[in-house]
Amino acid sequence: MACGHCAQVIKTSVEATLPGTEARPDPARKTVTVCGTTDLTAVRRAIASTGYTPSPMS
Repeated sequence: MACGHCAQVIKTSVEATLPGTEARPDPARKTVTVCGTTDLTAVRRAIASTGYTPSPMS
C-alpha cells in the first residue's frame, strides 16, 4: 500500500466484505486497523483480494 488510492481500495474491500466494520488504512505505515470484527481470516482474505499480501502485526 503506497498511496491514498491503494488505501481506499483496501478500505472498500474490507468494509464491503465485512459489513459493520471500519477499516483505517495508513499508507505511511503500511498498516490497516480494522474495528468491528474478530474474524482475522476474513480480513486477510479481503485484503488479499485487492492484490496485497496481509501480514499480522506482532
